[in-house]
Amino acid sequence: MAAIKVFAVDIDGTLTENGGGAIHLAALAKLRYLERLGYNVVYVTGRSSIEAYVLAVFGGTTRIAVGENGGAITIAPQEHKLLASREKCMEGYEVLKKSIDGVQIKPVFPRMTEVVLLRTFDLKEGQKILEEHNLPLYLSDSKYAFHINEKGVDKGYGLAEALKMLKADPEETVAIGDSETDVPMYGICGCSIALGHAEESVKKKADHVVAGSEGAGLAEAIDYVAFNYLGVKKAQ
Repeated sequence: MAAIKVFAVDIDGTLTENGGGAIHLAALAKLRYLERLGYNVVYVTGRSSIEAYVLAVFGGTTRIAVGENGGAITIAPQEHKLLASREKCMEGYEVLKKSIDGVQIKPVFPRMTEVVLLRTFDLKEGQKILEEHNLPLYLSDSKYAFHINEKGVDKGYGLAEALKMLKADPEETVAIGDSETDVPMYGICGCSIALGHAEESVKKKADHVVAGSEGAGLAEAIDYVAFNYLGVKKAQ
């Protein structure tokens, strides 16, 4: 692959230790060290881009954050680039709410381009209903919530826009994640790594799979790149 310039990293289930959202500090320390070496570390998440931006500020990584599964990019506290319309996603939510029992919005940080739902219904049934109503939307499962996004807007799309801001190429980027929502990043990046707890369908689409899970898996993924692509030598 081309010389690496950027690490695109998912947050939940990748940088976190558990479903509660606690950051794996050893993995964060490695990301911060990469930043100090001159690499960009960009969070690409299903969370709000503002949450990811705040994490970047306090964690010492690149202050560009892709959130809402690619729909929003935050580059300053009051500066956001929106790549989709929340109004369209709300239309889909209203249709699902009328058609399926138990469809509920999940209490999360405010969204600018998507709708986040509790995982309380059948995802395939929901997608079928959206298609029957000719809505240009899709449902995805981040394992922490269901998301309604515009078709064509995903983590790969949002990351590509962020890379333009950094004047970097997808081929110069390593993508690290654990869920189906991370697969669009795998498709555009020069190197992709899935964590050990990812579903088999996700692992099959990655260039490499580490044994570790969650934050420990991210730390292992960073070491793999360092030893195989960055010229770091293993201790004897």
